[in-house]
Amino acid sequence: MRFEWFVAQRYLRSPYRPAVLRLVTLFSVIGVAAGVATLVIALSMNTGFRETLQDRLLGVTAHISLVRPGPGGIKNYEEVAAKLAGTPGVRSVTPAVYQTVLLSFAGQARGVVTKGVDPERERKSDEALQRVVAGKLDFSPDADGIDGLLVGKQLADEWKISPGDYVTITSPQGRLTPFGLIPRTRRFRVTGIFDSGFYDYDENWCFMTLPAAQGLEGAGDLVNVLEFRLNQPERAAEIAEEIQHAAGQGFSATTWMEENRALFRALRLEKLVTAIFIGLITFVAGLNILVVLSMTVTDKARDIAVLRSLGARREQIRKIFLCQGITIGAVGTLSGLILGYAFSFVSGTYHLIPLDPQVYAVPSVPFHPSLFDGLWITVVAMGISIGATVLPARAAVRLLPVEILRFE
Repeated sequence: MRFEWFVAQRYLRSPYRPAVLRLVTLFSVIGVAAGVATLVIALSMNTGFRETLQDRLLGVTAHISLVRPGPGGIKNYEEVAAKLAGTPGVRSVTPAVYQTVLLSFAGQARGVVTKGVDPERERKSDEALQRVVAGKLDFSPDADGIDGLLVGKQLADEWKISPGDYVTITSPQGRLTPFGLIPRTRRFRVTGIFDSGFYDYDENWCFMTLPAAQGLEGAGDLVNVLEFRLNQPERAAEIAEEIQHAAGQGFSATTWMEENRALFRALRLEKLVTAIFIGLITFVAGLNILVVLSMTVTDKARDIAVLRSLGARREQIRKIFLCQGITIGAVGTLSGLILGYAFSFVSGTYHLIPLDPQVYAVPSVPFHPSLFDGLWITVVAMGISIGATVLPARAAVRLLPVEILRFE
């Protein structure tokens, strides 16, 4: 063992140190551990929310949406879809008709978003249609020719809707009659209930066939959006430019990142603010380390003078206190990392912290600890710990052995 490490460990483990010095040392270790653990937990929670929301969004929404602004919609949508399906990186292309309608059932009414789809193509790309929890994925009309409809789990639970029930949908896209503009109204039979895992969609979305949506809208054989799913969703911005260029003039492509920019910007800002404010805990712990080493310099002044008299160099004295600061910081950082990652793993695995999905869109707090976060937290914590040793080490080096040992 090197001389500096040997003396530093003796100073830290000595049973003859003043009680207040031992207590402050313990508080320093606890402070670093608390700061590191809290930062790991907070960042893993933030990452968990961001990744969970992103995964669920990508499961039920398009990575790229191609629209044609204006009242006309996309008329030759099958030709356009076949043309753009060969774009590198595109996994699937599905046409859809979105419209906001009034849904009525058992004396209740509310606005919802209906999505007209091709069931076979949509089922392969949209996770919502892969998670039918009641009834079945069947849009075929009944004996009376009434088309099928899929509703979200939250809506079904609130209104006590079950497969086989009939609902009424009123579209604001009315038809012109001698008595004026009359809204289009059609009955649908609920054939299934889906659970996408995302509260907003389970509460406000319904699925029907493409012909049924076109008939409800009364606009003929056209769609208002072509939805693209990609092999790599993170390349959406790059591929969207290629799709828009290939589609030609009059088309506009938007990505899932643009549509949800405000949400993910808020999560990134929250992560930054959390890291700054919780990082102050580690900074305060670094001040405790400075106090510990300053008190050690005062308490061990005579020992330092003896070491200097026996030939210890200034650099060796400086390293003694540097080793003490590194040891306190390392023990606190390692303890904090273990506590933080253990808590995040257990809480994320067993869903220990429930949430109201109506507010947070997820039923429990998701924890996704990141190795990268642990690395930079370790670097910052150790940097603060080492930085706290500068002043005490400089003070120890400046001690004059002659002045201290004059009256010994």
